[in-house]
Amino acid sequence: MTERFDPSRRTISPESGGFSQLNERSREIFRHIVESYLTYGGPVGSRQLARLLPIALSPASVRNVMQDLEELGLIYAPHISAGRLPTERGLRFFVDAMLEIGDIGQPERAQIEAQVRASSKEHAFEAVLSDAMSMLSGLTRSAGVVVTTKENARLKHVEFVRLDLDRALAVLVAADGSIENRIVQTPRDLPASALIEAGNYLNVRIAGRTLTEAKAEVEAGHAAAEAELGELTARLVAAGLASWVDTSSQGQQLIVRGQANLLENLTALEDLERIRLLFADLETQKDVIDLLSRAEGGEGVRIFIGSENKLFSLSGSSMIAAPFRDEQQRVVGVLGVIGPTRLNYARIVPMVDYTSKIISSLVHGS
Repeated sequence: MTERFDPSRRTISPESGGFSQLNERSREIFRHIVESYLTYGGPVGSRQLARLLPIALSPASVRNVMQDLEELGLIYAPHISAGRLPTERGLRFFVDAMLEIGDIGQPERAQIEAQVRASSKEHAFEAVLSDAMSMLSGLTRSAGVVVTTKENARLKHVEFVRLDLDRALAVLVAADGSIENRIVQTPRDLPASALIEAGNYLNVRIAGRTLTEAKAEVEAGHAAAEAELGELTARLVAAGLASWVDTSSQGQQLIVRGQANLLENLTALEDLERIRLLFADLETQKDVIDLLSRAEGGEGVRIFIGSENKLFSLSGSSMIAAPFRDEQQRVVGVLGVIGPTRLNYARIVPMVDYTSKIISSLVHGS
């Protein structure tokens, strides 16, 4: 599987800034520094690199190359006399120009599909997304995140139930089994038969549509509705539909699962502080939703690293995200994982990509 990265996400071009001048030896040393960081989380020194490299180089020669890489802003020394770590700029260069991404393994592919589809048989779509993020966070040892809107749900059935003389309960059932109830004001002289008429009128027109589509359909036929139903019943139809649309359009909903996974394998106190800051980031729902929404524009998986975005400017975290779509290929949500910058990108990218495809197939009804 070849991943489709959006070129607009590149902050470092492999062909600019001197990076195209890196020879094979420099690239090999840089790759080992990054891969060591992604695996172990700590710096690597020249002596250790000299033993790891497939080519024969002295520690002194390795140090000279490391100095060149440091001047390019690709690596840095966290402490005096310490080894080197990749900078965020270096990680971006590695991800854009050097990362090799394969396909997801068959056992993980089967696990993702089986769990998501089993959940879809028992739960509404929102609960399916929650279960999928719990599963993805467990597989990646990161926090699973998803953002979507209820207005994307396909509708199945509606009815109105009288509560008292001037109020009715509007009940909306979505195709995924979720139910929304809203209280709407009704004219005091509205007959009981009008509640049934309004429900029947809507059920013919909303099945299989989203709230937005259903609202447009009803508004377009407002004059015809008044002629068919009468003014009072048509007002009830409009009021019931408006109550759902107004609520669903208040904003996108964010689901976060598996934050506790981020506490595993911390290597230092500063790691713990970064995770604390990341927890604070995840509490800022609007910023997380805004960041996830930026992944809607790409065709495939998007990778956001550290302070490239303001949300992670303090915690230095990364996010890997992909959109999921309806049968018309419209984006209806974005899912992904958030964790430290030393995420296993090569392993997690295909997992996120495959999960988004499975969720898309559920939205399609296939």
